[in-house]
Amino acid sequence: MALLEIKDLHCKIGDKEILKGLNLTINKGEIHAIMGPNGNGKSTLASVVAGNENFVVTQGSITYKGKDLLSMPIEQRACEGIFLGFQYPVEIPGVSITNFMRTAINEQRKYKGLDPISAKDFISLMKEKEKVVELSSSLANRSVNEGFSGGEKKKNEIFQMAMLNPELSFLDETDSGLDIDALRIVASGVNKIHSKEDAIVVITHYQRLLDYIVPDVVHILYEGKIVKSGDKDLAKQLEEKGYEWIRKELETKTL
Repeated sequence: MALLEIKDLHCKIGDKEILKGLNLTINKGEIHAIMGPNGNGKSTLASVVAGNENFVVTQGSITYKGKDLLSMPIEQRACEGIFLGFQYPVEIPGVSITNFMRTAINEQRKYKGLDPISAKDFISLMKEKEKVVELSSSLANRSVNEGFSGGEKKKNEIFQMAMLNPELSFLDETDSGLDIDALRIVASGVNKIHSKEDAIVVITHYQRLLDYIVPDVVHILYEGKIVKSGDKDLAKQLEEKGYEWIRKELETKTL
């Protein structure tokens, strides 16, 4: 059974249709990369899976661990193991990362019928996961993303991912705005977190991220659909030829 299966997904925001019959299957242990021009539905797909109510699904289905994902409220999706790393992480003034993460973990545990995590176990977990993305303890005690640089925000996103241990993660342009050192640290963190028991979907414009996080499958999302899938070499072709190559190939097929 696939971890996530999307069939003929259509969705819109307001009067604008964005996804126009998207199909995607993801299994445990896999890393998928989704590439495509701006405005063609990549971030929309991640938002729909995570449960953003601004997007209205008009047709199709999403099955997650054999369950109807579209019937789940956003909080349940998170507790079921879905994580979204934002392209532009928001600041939450007055809420420390420590308190934020402890609350999130205890909500997960409550959903699973477990007791709250003890202070000792939580601190131990924090210290362990801080090392994954080289996040300093002083940063972890600050308010969520407040005054953080772009690289610090992205490190914090991967730190949250490490703490929550999701089964399915969508990372929306995690490489955006990162210098080469921050990119290496963030990508290394993602690789350390990934296991055969979870799946990761990386949304990116650039081949450079995929040199660090090597995907099992690369998809090209164009005009609301996945129009081409392949191995990591597909990303290299896209880097060399650009999206005009895809447009011309699709036009040739329709003639």
